[in-house]
Amino acid sequence: MSSYSRRCGAAIVLTAALLAGCSGGEQGQQKGGAGRSGQPGQGTPEVGFVVVRPTSAALTSELSGRTAAFESSDVRPQVNGIIRRRFFTEGSLVRQGQPLYEIDPRVYRAAVNEARANVLSAQANAEATRIQAERYRPLAQIEAVSKQELTNAIAQARQASASVAQTNAQLQTARVNLGFTTVPAPITGRIGRSLFTVGALVSASQTDPLAQIQRLDPMFVDIQQSANDLLSLRRALSSDGLVPTRAVVRLKLGDGSDYGQTGTVEFSEAVVDQATGTVTLRARFPNPQGLLLPGMFVRASFAQAINTRAFLVPQQAVTRDPKGNATVMVVGPGDKAVQRTVTAQRVQGPYWVVTAGLKEGDRVITQGLSKLRAGQGIKPVPANQNQQIAPPQGDGKGGGSGGSEGGQSSGQSKAG
Repeated sequence: MSSYSRRCGAAIVLTAALLAGCSGGEQGQQKGGAGRSGQPGQGTPEVGFVVVRPTSAALTSELSGRTAAFESSDVRPQVNGIIRRRFFTEGSLVRQGQPLYEIDPRVYRAAVNEARANVLSAQANAEATRIQAERYRPLAQIEAVSKQELTNAIAQARQASASVAQTNAQLQTARVNLGFTTVPAPITGRIGRSLFTVGALVSASQTDPLAQIQRLDPMFVDIQQSANDLLSLRRALSSDGLVPTRAVVRLKLGDGSDYGQTGTVEFSEAVVDQATGTVTLRARFPNPQGLLLPGMFVRASFAQAINTRAFLVPQQAVTRDPKGNATVMVVGPGDKAVQRTVTAQRVQGPYWVVTAGLKEGDRVITQGLSKLRAGQGIKPVPANQNQQIAPPQGDGKGGGSGGSEGGQSSGQSKAG
């Protein structure tokens, strides 16, 4: 190798060494500068918390139900005969006592006339026997007639009087049957279709009604609740924390819309359905517009009790572990994050209703949870306050860029 080649090689090696040294120095300066400036993420993270205190939360249930008419009555004939006329329009509103059908009254009118004649005959016979008994009385005293004849005359007079009462009762029965030939509305409500037409033969013993009337305002909603859930509720009411309340019921119709009116629970049946294992709760709803019809399926939500020792925790503070248990992060001793397992089975607006796992005064972390770990040191501040990030204290050498970055972070936090 010539001397020229050796000199070129040495120059290349020397240049590479100088470049490596400069690079190492710059990296050292950058590392040192980063350590002094304190880039975000290497310090203690700030988290927002809320202080929880016990409050009242309604124990709300959402159950399926079915609507039922407030009053329902079958229109039935009470005498036999042919329908002569119909006085109503199907589907219209009828009033109690309003005539609906007329059954041929001729046979029953004749029965009234016959019973009236029987009464007159019985009254005449009673008068004759009474006069005869009165005539026999003085004759028996002078022994013109025997005492037995007087006794028989008095008995016949009494029988004739009883016959008058009997025929009067028969006349009253005939008049009642004549009145039954006009079939009135038993209740006020909306009448359905007529199941029998004019000219049809009806009888008092038939199984099918002539029509059906239903009162639709107000309306009943029969709600089915599991007997086990009702038993758990009653046991909980006997313990501390739960108090009963008058249930205000809200309905969700079959199309998913909310029914504008609210109702109240009237009563709970004392019998469990053996087929379904449920207990029926009956609620009453106003229905002025006739939107609810009998037989509709609805969803009813109502509060059966109030928990006076529940905690309302913002939903963003509650997470679920792999087993599905609800957990929250709280500010623990020494300003360290502590994970708590809580009982949160339902929501109320923007909050989870926590019934176990927290105590009064706990500081539940609601902000800064994305990278927070249990046991990590934190800087707790009240939630929704602007975080104040101070700019790094540099020595004036190359600290201009670090100060600019710190000021930008503070501005973003305040904006957030």
